[in-house]
Amino acid sequence: MTGTGDAAGPDGVVVVDKPPGLTSHDVVARLRRLAGTRRVGHAGTLDPMATGVLVVGTGRATRLLGYLAARDKEYDATLRLGIRTDSDDADGAVLSQTDASHVSDEEIAAAVGRLVGDIEQVPSAVSAIKVGGVRAYKRARAGEDVALPPRPVHVAAFSVVARHGADVDVHVACSTGTYVRALARDVGEALGVGAHLTALRRTRVGAFTLAGARSLDELAETLTIVPLGEVVGASFPRWDATEEDARRIGLGQRLAPAGLPAGPVGAFAPDGQVVALVVERDGAVRPTVVFAPSA
Repeated sequence: MTGTGDAAGPDGVVVVDKPPGLTSHDVVARLRRLAGTRRVGHAGTLDPMATGVLVVGTGRATRLLGYLAARDKEYDATLRLGIRTDSDDADGAVLSQTDASHVSDEEIAAAVGRLVGDIEQVPSAVSAIKVGGVRAYKRARAGEDVALPPRPVHVAAFSVVARHGADVDVHVACSTGTYVRALARDVGEALGVGAHLTALRRTRVGAFTLAGARSLDELAETLTIVPLGEVVGASFPRWDATEEDARRIGLGQRLAPAGLPAGPVGAFAPDGQVVALVVERDGAVRPTVVFAPSA
C-alpha cells in the first residue's frame, strides 16, 4: 500500500520492525530521509535493546500519534532471575547477583500471576518520565537518586511461555505506560532473587502487529505506507458523515449530537476521505483533530 502525499510528505503510517541497537529517534531520522519530509514522528518509544513494532507517522498522520501511542500493546520478553541491574534491563550496571536455581516453576507462575490486572507500578529510575522537567534517566545517569512514585497501569495478560534455567520467556499484554522491565524487576523481588529484562520484542501497538511490520532494509527498497484513512478506520470507530457535516467538521465547527460512541471517532466524508477525529460531549460533536486540506 502507498499513501497519498501533500507538500509535507505522504500522509500515513509506516509500521517498522525496529532492530536492536537503534533508538526510536534513529528510526524516525531514517524515515524522514526515505519519506522526503521532516514531518515524521513515532507513537511510543522503544529502548535501543528492544525490537519489534514501532508505529511511525508521516505527514498529516503525525496528528494521530498521541492517540495511537495510548493504545494497548503486546510484548514477548525474556527475564533473567538472580541478577538485579540499575536500569532493570541488560543495558544497566549489575547491582547484585543471587543463585536462583532453587526457584520453582510454580513460584514463578505465582509471582507473574500477581501482576495481572490493575496494579500500581513504580517505573524504572532509568526511564523517560520527567522529574522537575528533566528526564528521569538523565538525572539517574548524573548520579542523582531518582525515586519515582507508583502509577496505575493495567496488565491484561502476563504469562510464562518457557523457562531455560534462570531465563524465563514471558508474554505481556498491557496498557500504555506499563514498563515490562519493571514487571521483570518486580517478579524478581517477589521471588527474593532479583531479576532483569534481557530481551524485549513488541508484537502489537493497537491495531498494528508484526505481521504488517517491515524492516528498515525492506522499507529502503519499498516505502510501505498505510494510508491515513485506513489508519483511522483500523484504530477508531467510524462515522460516515453527510457531505454538509463533513464540510463543517473540516472547518473545525461543532455539530448537533449524533449518538456517537465514547472516545475519538473517525469522521469520513461520503467520498470515503477521512475528515477528522471527533468526540461527542456536552451536547455536541466536536472535532479534535482535523485532516481536511482546508484545515
